[in-house]
Amino acid sequence: MGVPFDYAPDRPEHIDVILNGLDRYNPETTAVFQDYVMQQCENQTYDCYANLALLKLYQFNPHLTRDETITNILVKSLTVFPSPDFSLCLSLLPPHILTPHAASLSAPAAGDASLPEAVQKLNVLNNLLGGADYAGFWAELDSDDLYADLVADVSGFEELMRVRIAVTVSQAMRAVKRSVLEAWLNLFGSGFEHFVGEVCGWVVEGDTVKVPLNKENEAKGTVVRENVKFDQFSRLIKRAYEQPA
Repeated sequence: MGVPFDYAPDRPEHIDVILNGLDRYNPETTAVFQDYVMQQCENQTYDCYANLALLKLYQFNPHLTRDETITNILVKSLTVFPSPDFSLCLSLLPPHILTPHAASLSAPAAGDASLPEAVQKLNVLNNLLGGADYAGFWAELDSDDLYADLVADVSGFEELMRVRIAVTVSQAMRAVKRSVLEAWLNLFGSGFEHFVGEVCGWVVEGDTVKVPLNKENEAKGTVVRENVKFDQFSRLIKRAYEQPA
């Protein structure tokens, strides 16, 4: 049985009460949700349902919008890829923010990025992750100081991303070349060996990393049995001849 979409094991009771009552539509609740987003960033917890509720409040109350909170929500949603949370969050943002040229038209404060620019940059990361270009993800993350500013509030961002990448690898592979995995995790030397061995529980054998068998990466044979009777073929052939010239 799947986990309910609105489930979050670390959700505080007062947030749960709000989400299950009329106060989730009360503009005064915005400040409570904003504080909760910051708690998620600091405590490495995550609550997509509550974050979407805040973005919905922003839709109805644009004057209450906080750009920093929106970018934090988007960055947190990256840490749970390949879940569609990032796209769900984008769907609740105003259309003008999602327009590529809006980034160049906005006039942010000195030293800060505009919200459209921040969203566009984070969307690049999301697309790289969606395409399983993990080495490209790290290269892009290191290519612009703006990324460091965008992820600064999210405690342990790089470690969280490595864990998610490792999870996706474990679901698809039994063995991977060490140099490839190093690039995917952006870890090398003793740091790589510690993460692979202690965090993931994998084994390094020469230039290969072995991933233990699990229900996701286990090869399963599939037997396909067609149950098509001869008279079904005869009817199909008959209809073909009956088609008008």
